[in-house]
Amino acid sequence: MNHKRCSGNHRRAFLADMGMGFTGLALGAMLQRDGVSRADSPLAWSPPNGRPHFTPKAKSVIWLFMNGGVSHLETFDPKPELDKYAGKSISETPYKGTQDPEKLKLARVTVINDANGQQRNKLFPTQIGFKKYGKCGMDVSDWLPYLGNCADDMAIVRSMYTTDDNHGAQTQFHSGRHMLDGEFPTLGAWVHYGLGSLNDNLPQFVSMGNREYWNKKDGHYLGPMHDAVPVRVGSANPLDFGAPERPITPDEQRLGFELVGKLNSIRGVEYPNDPAITARIKSYELAFRMQKSLPEVMDFSKETEETKKIYGIDKPASRDFGNQMLAARRLVERGVRFVQIQHGAGGAGSWDAHGGLKNNHASNCAKVDQPIAGLIQDLKRRGLLDQTIIVFASEFGRTPGTQGSDGRDHHIYGFSVMMAGGGIKGGTVHGTTDEIGFHAVENRHYVTDIHATIMHLMGLDSRRLEIPGRKRLDVDHGKAITQILA
Repeated sequence: MNHKRCSGNHRRAFLADMGMGFTGLALGAMLQRDGVSRADSPLAWSPPNGRPHFTPKAKSVIWLFMNGGVSHLETFDPKPELDKYAGKSISETPYKGTQDPEKLKLARVTVINDANGQQRNKLFPTQIGFKKYGKCGMDVSDWLPYLGNCADDMAIVRSMYTTDDNHGAQTQFHSGRHMLDGEFPTLGAWVHYGLGSLNDNLPQFVSMGNREYWNKKDGHYLGPMHDAVPVRVGSANPLDFGAPERPITPDEQRLGFELVGKLNSIRGVEYPNDPAITARIKSYELAFRMQKSLPEVMDFSKETEETKKIYGIDKPASRDFGNQMLAARRLVERGVRFVQIQHGAGGAGSWDAHGGLKNNHASNCAKVDQPIAGLIQDLKRRGLLDQTIIVFASEFGRTPGTQGSDGRDHHIYGFSVMMAGGGIKGGTVHGTTDEIGFHAVENRHYVTDIHATIMHLMGLDSRRLEIPGRKRLDVDHGKAITQILA
């Protein structure tokens, strides 16, 4: 008699499934649907205990990501020399060494010479003016006057760089890894993994706005339980599957959740070491509580008209983003750890100004300027800014040279990020690019230095969060930018 061992589940698991009937089949089907196996789940580690590794300065993060590539040259990094030599090729200026091949090993667009050996790529003048704002005298674009008035609360890092020269850099800015390296957890997932809940009735990691397929998920090898929960502002149903498909009484709904809870608990006894079971139980419990708590967060009826005006909700251009900023404030006010908001997603992203940069950036800035400034001001007056980190970022900057007649191409060698709140030293400008805004030349920072700064302020040591068998590179951890810390 051939006693070959059956493939798949262990015999004990098989017998338990048979004995539990519907329990095993129901939960097994749910996990199968989610692409998660049962007892052989690869998620075989325990999450951290939900406590910071050291005393944090901040409790929450509001991560504002401008999809497409914001021009640093028209927002936070004025370059008079660019205007001085506008219309000339770089080789005709004192900065001809800027495009030395050794400096451009990752160049997306190679230097193209005409018949006379002159570079065709001409320097493109700044399309908007700058003013000095605040006691600090920070230079901010005339397209961002509301943010300019927050200068003393902001820190600008002008010396960022990255290595992906196309829009996969959106993934790189969130995870720290080039998208061709594989799939890696995003910053929000690490914060979610490392810190416990501040409010058991709300998700601790929320996402608003569209996300492209290359930047759709967060948890990756940490598991799907660390993906952001997508939330819609201004919808009757802000949460996917947040309402029953057909009319149901509260008592009927409660009984249904109690039944699922019992089935999950029985299954958890059979597989006590399977974190997928624990995650499923927690997700059902949270889903039940969110059906009541999340609509309340998204109900702005008790907000004053004065508050709504601060966010620009009374203006057509800034209404949508203003609503998202107000929702972000209400979420962190109630204990949500990480709110991730994508602006202008769709294809490459609405900030991707290869042509018509002036109209493109003027329009986009009008949509986000007052809402972000309103968020800073509203958090500050409520005593929440000191515990909330705000980040304004984009996957890369845009070239000093022109593309076509009136646009700028992608630019990975130098660009800017704005931060404010939770332990950030306001009124600070850190790092520089060269005279035409091409290379970050002083205090250069790879994108994970922003991650490290946030992790530090949240009281987390990223190395103590590492997963067995998933050794991270040193650059993945980054280094906190201490010069912008209060």
